[in-house]
Amino acid sequence: MLDALRKGAGTIVAKLFIALLVLSFAVWGVADMFKGFGQNVAATVGGTEISLVNFDREYRRDLANFSSRIGRTLSTTEGAQFGLPQQTLGRLVAQAALDEAASGMRLGVSNERLIDLIHADPAFQSPTGGYDRNRLAQVLRNAGVTEDEYVTDRRKLAERQQLAEAVSGGMVAPDAYLEVVNRYQGETRNVSFLTVDAASLGEIADPDQATLDAYFEAQKTKFRAPEYREAVLLELTPDSLSRPEDVTDEAIQQEYEANTEDYSQPERRKVLQIAFPNKDDAAKAGEELKAGKTFEELMSERNLADKDVTLGLMTKGDFLDPAIGESAFSMETGETSDVIDGRFSPVVIKVAEVQAAHTKPLEEVSADIRKALASEAAEREVLDLLNDVEDARAGGEGLQAVADRFQLKTQTPAAFDNTGAGEDGKAVLLPDVDGLVAGAFDSDIGIENDPLPIGQRGFLWYEVTKVIPGRDRELSEVRDDVIKAWKVEETEKRINARVKELEDKAKAGTSFADLATEAGLTVKTAENVKRGEATGDLSQEAASVIFSGPVGTVTDAGEAKGNGRLLLRVDAVNTPAFFAESDDLKQIRDQLSQQIQDSLLNQYISQVETEAGVEINQAAIGLVIGSPTN
Repeated sequence: MLDALRKGAGTIVAKLFIALLVLSFAVWGVADMFKGFGQNVAATVGGTEISLVNFDREYRRDLANFSSRIGRTLSTTEGAQFGLPQQTLGRLVAQAALDEAASGMRLGVSNERLIDLIHADPAFQSPTGGYDRNRLAQVLRNAGVTEDEYVTDRRKLAERQQLAEAVSGGMVAPDAYLEVVNRYQGETRNVSFLTVDAASLGEIADPDQATLDAYFEAQKTKFRAPEYREAVLLELTPDSLSRPEDVTDEAIQQEYEANTEDYSQPERRKVLQIAFPNKDDAAKAGEELKAGKTFEELMSERNLADKDVTLGLMTKGDFLDPAIGESAFSMETGETSDVIDGRFSPVVIKVAEVQAAHTKPLEEVSADIRKALASEAAEREVLDLLNDVEDARAGGEGLQAVADRFQLKTQTPAAFDNTGAGEDGKAVLLPDVDGLVAGAFDSDIGIENDPLPIGQRGFLWYEVTKVIPGRDRELSEVRDDVIKAWKVEETEKRINARVKELEDKAKAGTSFADLATEAGLTVKTAENVKRGEATGDLSQEAASVIFSGPVGTVTDAGEAKGNGRLLLRVDAVNTPAFFAESDDLKQIRDQLSQQIQDSLLNQYISQVETEAGVEINQAAIGLVIGSPTN
């Protein structure tokens, strides 16, 4: 967020001195609390004072800007937690250092020049152009600055700008520097490479018993059995309590008659539609239809498939354009319309299918109604039982006893670890409830736990019944897993050894073609590879490594995309053309020149601060922030 704050400081002062902040932040704490400060002084640089009023105003301005960026108003104390006072003070100290130097050199700005600068300020221009005195007054009033204060500050800014321009303003990045940067950014390389992977090594046999035993002993903790827990679960949901068999036929009949409209389906029609880009095309199609052309022929001429023209089965109210809906429901099945002046474009439609309105008979929907009524009754029962179960738990009853009392069913899933896996390594079938596994491992045997929500109207209680401690497994229990792990490590070792062997031979003069033949590999190539940009089979790491040496460099480039390792050879270096006056390089030169100027100005400011001395009135600043220093 501080980066965003610095980027947002778009004033002339900020643009000139933003690079100074890096060094100037160090000012905070340069000196401890000094005696002899005036009560209205925040800091001094040599004989130049930074008033406490100025620090307070600038800090609150920075605080307001920062608050607007994060969407919350911060107090002065909260702003300190983000380092804002240091930023404000650092900027003011940097400005004061330049003021001190300018004063020592007796730099100044004439009143006439100062007037010209103020009149040229974009902030004070009228909407129709030209300096606006009223605009100046309005801007200063909104900023809480008097006109005299502004004129004084503007004069100091002009003096600082003179000094900054004299120190570094004329520095331009030389062509040699620009050419190096251009080469670094634009250079590409052509490479040949070999990929050594597991497949190129052939089958790796299982280790003998002695090797396996030694590996297992060294890696025993990897195969350790984790802690497992057993728990009893009590699930209270509408589904678990629902009893459709208790719903009477009379209740189903009453529900059906009271909500007949829910079981009625209005008339629906399957409509095909061709839209036209303009009225002329639509009129031409309309004439062709009148002359005997079919809707399907229009589709074929426009390379339209069924999916491109089918609107689907729709009721009259489903159409966004009422005019099209009216037409669709006034036509017969298979009929094609004239051109319709639609809301969005002219269209022609065809009715492909009509489904008449109908009401589902009671026999067709009775099962659904029975289920819905049973679910509604179960939802009410859940809320009633929730309080009963909680009261019984508060009374000290275990989950199984509670379930027995209220004729509820419990679940006793297999033991599971903290990932939900069982002792066989497979996922244990547990209710899909957030916090169940974590809660079981935070609990202990017999501890009463808060119920967990299931969906919108359900609850799950859990109680740990057994803790199975973690233990070291015997080799016989995990033999297959140990062999698999050994092979993975052995494969990696052999790949690394093979790459090292090939690399040594290549550096000794063996060609990649001969190496590939010897090792049963394939030589691949890549051209115009950019620095650090993954491409094809080359990873980002490989695209960086190939720039570590000249043509002929052979190097292990790390992991290949997918698996294995890469052995690379640089075949060619493609140097970008250098035209110092090109637009791209002009932009780069401007950036480099600014960096050089900022660096020189930073060093100059640092030297001024060192020679003049910087003292900070910590106590006064603490009062502004709201955390006085003792």
